[in-house]
Amino acid sequence: MQETKNTGGIRSFSRNFWTVILMELFERGSYYGVMSVLSVYLVLGIDQGGLGFSKESVGVIKSTITPLLYILPILSGAIADRYGYKKVLTFAFLVMSTGYFLTSLSTTYTFVFASLLLMVVGAGCFKPIISGTIARETNESNSTLGFGIFYWSINLGAFIFPLLLVPYLKAISWNYIFIMAAVGTGWLFFLNLFIYKEPARPAVAGKVSDMLKNVVLVLKDIRFMSMILIYSGFWILYFQMFDTVLWYLTEHVDVTPVNQVVNRFLGLFTENPDWKFDAEHVTVINAFAIISLQLVVSSIVKHTPALPTMITGLLIATAGMACLAISTSVWIFIAGIFIFSIGEMVAHPKFISYVGLIAPEDKKALYLGYSFLYGVIGSGIGGILGAKLYVHYVDELNQPDMLWLIFSGIGLVTIFGLMAYHKFLAPRK
Repeated sequence: MQETKNTGGIRSFSRNFWTVILMELFERGSYYGVMSVLSVYLVLGIDQGGLGFSKESVGVIKSTITPLLYILPILSGAIADRYGYKKVLTFAFLVMSTGYFLTSLSTTYTFVFASLLLMVVGAGCFKPIISGTIARETNESNSTLGFGIFYWSINLGAFIFPLLLVPYLKAISWNYIFIMAAVGTGWLFFLNLFIYKEPARPAVAGKVSDMLKNVVLVLKDIRFMSMILIYSGFWILYFQMFDTVLWYLTEHVDVTPVNQVVNRFLGLFTENPDWKFDAEHVTVINAFAIISLQLVVSSIVKHTPALPTMITGLLIATAGMACLAISTSVWIFIAGIFIFSIGEMVAHPKFISYVGLIAPEDKKALYLGYSFLYGVIGSGIGGILGAKLYVHYVDELNQPDMLWLIFSGIGLVTIFGLMAYHKFLAPRK
């Protein structure tokens, strides 16, 4: 009885588990704190504290660094399995925090680009270590709860940092946001050095060169790659939340009605509140929706078939994007972002589940690892495409509704693609 007393509960987790959860909270909070305003800061006029870059040039930056963030974990995960998690984390925190700090000092396009590349190399090395540690620090009885806590820590960081820290820091100087991220990830170097313990790893780790064989194996699977390519359409829409949606909010949406309501409420507790709805709150809305509703949504769809549920989720997300074409009202804007987030909650967990179902029985972990390719394709296309469409339809033609209708069309094409996949390529069982 004593051996199973705490099996599966909160108290069953090791100190190493909570250490990496804390790492994830601060790393993701720092990352989303920066990304919640980065595209706005880079195009903002120099007289307003920004860098004054063109939107197209920012699109190139985002279409480079974000795909790297999704593709680097393959290599860094293989290196960590062979040479040790602690060593890779040491490298990740040093490089990541240095990248954030150098970005705070950067004023030229080349220097900013190079600094952000440094940051994303560190972040890409960090990503697989945390999930790998959690997998090794949990067992069959507490794995589901452990990864649930992990998922919550990501969204908690994405909620708290942009909501509380970013508005305060940017009121002082935009540079302080990057310094905050440098500190938020830099102190984790010492947590890794003194607290984190190397988890037990396989006695014989695979060779890094095996990665190339795995790439060929996965790319030859037509069914799997077709699913990835189709699903990437949704992520073209998703990554607009960090670029075109932010530009649209700051340039075309009157946020006064929301400010008045919130400040009227805050006035009950303090004198002369001056809260302002701004770009960073797009990330806050998304994170809040997931924190508050993910368990409810997951319980509703837990027994529904994967592909039809994914299609339903993408339909909801596309409807959220289409809301932005209706009006420049800030209430419509907020509703659209919230609806999009619900669609994400419905679709994405089912996608992960579906990859596990269609993967060969002896290669499920491999396929789940390569399922990240949706992010590489979606962000690689989304950054440049979004910037070009925004400049043409919004800046030049003053037709923001056309921008959102085009992206909604991409959502519909993705839905029809999944329907065709369901009919012609999906396994019958």
